[in-house]
Amino acid sequence: MEKQKSIALIAHDNKKVALLEWARFNRDLLSRHLLYATGTTGHILATELDLEISRFVSGPLGGDQQVGSKIVEGVVDFIIFFWDPLESQPHDVDVKALLRIAVLYNIPVACNRTSADFLISSPLMDKKYSRIVDIESSYPSKAAPLKIAE
Repeated sequence: MEKQKSIALIAHDNKKVALLEWARFNRDLLSRHLLYATGTTGHILATELDLEISRFVSGPLGGDQQVGSKIVEGVVDFIIFFWDPLESQPHDVDVKALLRIAVLYNIPVACNRTSADFLISSPLMDKKYSRIVDIESSYPSKAAPLKIAE
């Protein structure tokens, strides 16, 4: 990770106000990084905070999957995702897939205000950081030979 991080900002509907309040408080710090967000969340943050934010589509329409794709491509370094654990989401499988990719690629993820405060206030936020991604050791390098019945 470079000194300037690429941060994805995501919030479920019931958490958008909380993310906006958190982002407003941390606006100066966020403005020093590259920001990405899913649909409505990105629109709200860009409008309210006058920040440049690259936007994906809404989460239920594939935005969470777009963030996951950017993790795999090495674009997104960091996720702030205020998710609502008490509300069933129509795209729960996409959320789970995004979190799986984040763990697989060793991406820091904050899922609430406290974890976001701890991560963003880390002294590592303003430094280069060598993130270790060891996918090869956790994935079989050779598939078992396929046996076809004659």
